[in-house]
Amino acid sequence: MAISDMEWLAEDESLRERLMSGMSESEAALVEHLWDLHARPAQLPPDGDWRIWLMMAGRGFGKTRAGAEWVRAIAEREPQARIALVAATLGEARSVMVEGPSGVLAVAPWWRRPMFAPALRRLTWPNGAVALLFGAAEPDSLRGAQFTHGWADEIGKWPFAETAWSNLEMGLRLGRRPQLLATTTPRPVALVRRLATGADVTVTRGRTLENRANLAEGFIAAMEANYGGTRLGRQELDGELIEEVSGALWRRDLIERCRVAHVPGDMRSGALLRRVVVAVDPPASAGGDACGIVVAGLGGDGRAYVIADASVEGASPEGWARAVAAAAMAHGADRVVAEANNGGAMVESVLRAADAALPVKLVHASRGKAARAEPVAALYEAGRVAHRGAFPALEDQMCGLVAGGAYEGPGRSPDRADALVWALTELMLGKRGEARVRGM
Repeated sequence: MAISDMEWLAEDESLRERLMSGMSESEAALVEHLWDLHARPAQLPPDGDWRIWLMMAGRGFGKTRAGAEWVRAIAEREPQARIALVAATLGEARSVMVEGPSGVLAVAPWWRRPMFAPALRRLTWPNGAVALLFGAAEPDSLRGAQFTHGWADEIGKWPFAETAWSNLEMGLRLGRRPQLLATTTPRPVALVRRLATGADVTVTRGRTLENRANLAEGFIAAMEANYGGTRLGRQELDGELIEEVSGALWRRDLIERCRVAHVPGDMRSGALLRRVVVAVDPPASAGGDACGIVVAGLGGDGRAYVIADASVEGASPEGWARAVAAAAMAHGADRVVAEANNGGAMVESVLRAADAALPVKLVHASRGKAARAEPVAALYEAGRVAHRGAFPALEDQMCGLVAGGAYEGPGRSPDRADALVWALTELMLGKRGEARVRGM
C-alpha cells in the first residue's frame, strides 16, 4: 500500500525533527501546504493527457482533500481558470467542497486563499482565477456557463445525475485542455456505472484503509468489525462498484424514471398536494436501529410523491417522536402512520407526548417487509409514484429489498424503506383521512 512522503517521514520521528528544525517559519508553512508531500500517489492526478478523472473510493479515503487540492493547484497556476464546483445540492457544494475541513478554503495557504462570496456562489483567487458553485438538484443552472475545469463531488448521490453531468460536460469548452474530476463513493447508479467503464475516463480506485494515518484511532478496526466482508462494507469501505441486487423489488433505473424536480400544482384548487402523510418505522430498542420517517403526499394528478426522508439514527424514543412531530408540522400532514408491532401502546404514547394533536394511526404488520413492499413497487412500475428530488439512503434500502423476503441493502434493517411502504400504502392502497396538522 503506497503512502505519502509525510507518512514515510512520520515513521522516522528523529529524521522528521531534524528536517523540520532546520527550516524557517515561512519554509515550514510552505512545506505544510505542499500537496505532493502529503498526498498518497492515488490522490494525485494521473499521468497522461486525460479528459475525465474518476476517483471512486471508500469513505474516508481522502477524495474531498484530493479534489480541493486539484482545484487549488489549477487556480494558483492558471489566472484564466474558470472552474465549476458541483455537488448534489448547492448547500453541499458550500459546506463540503468549499467550507468543509478538507475543502478549498481549508487547504489554501493564507497568502493565496481565495475570497468567497456565498451570495454570488463564487470563489476568486488573488491572481484572478474563479470557481463557481452549483447543485445537481438544479441541473439547468449549469446551462450557459463555460469552464476550463470542473470538480463533481459525490456523483453517486446526485439527483438528475445524467442531466446535470451532460450540462456540466457541455460547459467545459474554455482553455487549451478542459478537464473534469469526479469524486464519489461507488453506488451502482447509471452515471457512475457508465463512467467507470468509459473509454475516455481515467479511473482511480481506493479503500478507506489506505488513509488510516489520517483517521480517528480505532475507526478502521470498528468499521472492519461491523462491516468487513458485507455488501455495504465492500462498497463503502473497499470502494467496490457492486452491481444491482438480483431479484430486487426496485432497480435504480426505475427510480430514476420516477424522479421529478417539483410536484405539479392542481389547477382547480391551487393545492400541490391533496393529502400528506408521515410514516414511521420505530426502532425496536432505544438508541438501536434507525427510526425510518418518510413523508409522502397525494398530488392533484392522482400520483403519489415522496417529498422527504426525515429518518433519524441513534435517537431515544422521545427524540424520534419529536422528529416525527416536526416532519408532520413542516409538511402539513393529515396523518401519522406508525408501525406498532414493537410496542404499539408505547409508540402511540411517545408520539402523543411529542405532540398531543398528532393524528396517529397505528398499523400492524402481518407479512414480512418485502411482501408488504411488493404492491408498492408495482405502483412505481405503473408510474404512479414519484420522488421529488433524491433520497440516497432511502433508495439504497429500496434497492436492497428482494422478492421473497431477503434484504441485501445497507444496515441491518430497511427502516427507511419500510416507512416508505407504510406511507404509500396509506395514500394509494388505503383509506383517505381528513385531519391536517397546521402551524399556528
